[in-house]
Amino acid sequence: MPRYLILFDEGAMAFPAEELQEVARAATAVVAEARQAGVWVFGAGVQDAEPTVVGTDGAVAHGLVPPGRPHVGGFTVVDVPTREDALAWAARIATACRCAQEVWELMPDAEV
Repeated sequence: MPRYLILFDEGAMAFPAEELQEVARAATAVVAEARQAGVWVFGAGVQDAEPTVVGTDGAVAHGLVPPGRPHVGGFTVVDVPTREDALAWAARIATACRCAQEVWELMPDAEV
């Protein structure tokens, strides 16, 4: 089955701090549903406020390239039969997290 990356930009989750517990419960419930449905692969919030970028020459730089570009705040990977299924899970995540989600189909693993 195809795998899809569902993600949101850092800062997209805009709600009052006192609602954090409610949002966390809703997000945890969606994860539990995805696990029970057998479509959950992996997901996480991104903790670093700024990425480290390693260039093709091995040079290490801190910060976004280009500067100011939004970066990932969190992501989920699901393994579902169709894009429509991925969009349905993204809608559930968007509702739980209270922010829009991007959906990207991942390339299949290379056959060795």
